[in-house]
Amino acid sequence: QVTLVESGGGLVQAGGSLRLSCVASGTIFSIYAMGWYRQAPGKQRELVAAISGGNTNYADSVKGRFTISRDNAKNTVYLQMNSLKPEDTDVYYCNVQGRGPTWSRTFASWGQGTQVTVSS
Repeated sequence: QVTLVESGGGLVQAGGSLRLSCVASGTIFSIYAMGWYRQAPGKQRELVAAISGGNTNYADSVKGRFTISRDNAKNTVYLQMNSLKPEDTDVYYCNVQGRGPTWSRTFASWGQGTQVTVSS
């Protein structure tokens, strides 16, 4: 089983910054893609940013403000969030897809979610 543990959420004023981290643990042979999603109550979970190989993808609403990065040695993905706005308030979830916990299996795991609240 591959588990994800997120950290870094919290309360920040508009214009401020936060950095989210997500560590994947378990028997992992390779990671194909890592991403961050967010979800407000009663709404669908939406992609914020994703990274696969050397390619990154961002939601239009966060382009130029958020940066996704990964540390392959630590099986960790980060989301640096700058110039935060009240509309960025949501629960943020990380998602990791890869090969494991056996060589013949693939996984797609979700973190438990971390609350980000931006006050105006």
